[in-house]
Amino acid sequence: MKITALSRSLDNHLPGRSGDATPVSRNLDPALHPFSKPREYTRALNAAKVDRMFAKPFVASLEGHVDGVYSLAKDPERLGVIASGSGDGEIKLWNLPSQSCLHTYTKAHKGIIQSLSMSPSSTSSQTFGRHLLSCSTDRTVKMWNADPHPDHTGWAGDAANSDDDEDDDEGADATAAGQAKRGGLLSYQVAEKKAIQPLALYAGKAAFNSVSHHYGKQQFASASSVIQIWDLNRSGSSGTGQEALNTITWGSETINVVKFNASERDVLASAGSDRSVVLYDLRAAKPLTKLFMTMRANDISWSPIEPTVFALASEDHNVYTFDMRNMASATQIYKDHVAAVMSVDWAPTGQELVSASYDRTLRLWEYGRGAHSRDVYHTKRMQRIFSAAYSLDARYVLSGSDDGNVRIWKARASEKIGILSGREMAAKEYRESLQKKWSHTGDVKRVSSSRNVPKPIKAAQQLKRTMLEAERVKEERRRKHTKTGNAKPKAARKAAVLAQKE
Repeated sequence: MKITALSRSLDNHLPGRSGDATPVSRNLDPALHPFSKPREYTRALNAAKVDRMFAKPFVASLEGHVDGVYSLAKDPERLGVIASGSGDGEIKLWNLPSQSCLHTYTKAHKGIIQSLSMSPSSTSSQTFGRHLLSCSTDRTVKMWNADPHPDHTGWAGDAANSDDDEDDDEGADATAAGQAKRGGLLSYQVAEKKAIQPLALYAGKAAFNSVSHHYGKQQFASASSVIQIWDLNRSGSSGTGQEALNTITWGSETINVVKFNASERDVLASAGSDRSVVLYDLRAAKPLTKLFMTMRANDISWSPIEPTVFALASEDHNVYTFDMRNMASATQIYKDHVAAVMSVDWAPTGQELVSASYDRTLRLWEYGRGAHSRDVYHTKRMQRIFSAAYSLDARYVLSGSDDGNVRIWKARASEKIGILSGREMAAKEYRESLQKKWSHTGDVKRVSSSRNVPKPIKAAQQLKRTMLEAERVKEERRRKHTKTGNAKPKAARKAAVLAQKE
């Protein structure tokens, strides 16, 4: 009689190290798991509910401005440093990790700060170092030291505090320490005085609306009634604008924004008050192409991944993405705002965008999916938002609003701030994969896409839907009863572009 005995090794059923999870053996035969899909759907629904329950995007508010914040600028080399400009002509340099103000440029301009731009490291020189450009309605562009206190880590305050602990009986040591303290404070005051003064000043004939730093040269572009290219080493304090290296224009009365391309560094885009969007090439010293939109563009942002793609923030409540190789049609339209879009910025990954609107909301979009925004941020006290930007690690979003605050938001509303353990990371990835798999099904879709917005915005959305539907019905009846019905209707992406000139 032959007997077969079952033998199992404990190595396959015990954790390899203390603290590890106990290994589990599973038979993946589908016939043995008839309820696997219903169970997975339930887990996906629970993951969607948990994601919404823990959605708390607001992180902090950087207070200090006494007027509205109308411009933001990121430092391309320092992860936690940004600059903000307000309506009273004041500029502040912020440290995001400590949520503190590094430096305040008091009375930097006599008018509203229209635009800010920080220098890339490739353009930093021994003369100026890291610098910050600002432009205003007072018809000047000024260059500031973007790192006014490189060694400023509170040492002046430490010196003052340590002086309080000195022993009065130590005469000679106390005198030496007092002299050192006074010398330190004196040098600190001198550094403060130098930081307040601009490094250079460039004056023009008209108010400047935008400024953009070149990514490879010590040059920058300014937008007023014309586009001017300036050399950092040639200040233009005469006010005639003759010191500019080049002056480019193509029919627009006022140019609202100008932006250099980070990859194709000699290419820049501009948007004017005549609803035009123009591309320029500095190598040819002339415009390349010009298109007219249905309404004016308020901001331009180049994609950090695809050099030919840029986004437009339009006055018609929409965000458009274009490919400069084919400007006859927009590649995507992002429709959810109910007021003019004032600012747009790409995530460093190139897969998402953030837009700031006059309707007091901040919306995040997935690139290529314009049906609805991925998320919408708002608070009761936040007023109209004029500037928005992604942080360099793509984990946070910044907004500057009319109430004088710079707000920090999480790019993922339910993401935990801090370091995740291995199990937390694995559980997070599992929940995200479940939500992605079942995102178009039943209650998972409803829970994942549900957002609470203020009543005025809800009413404006309903009114906008009614108006768009009435316009669609009117156009359909016009096509049905006139000769225009014989022609093929224009797609919305092409209808946004009225004309194009080469």
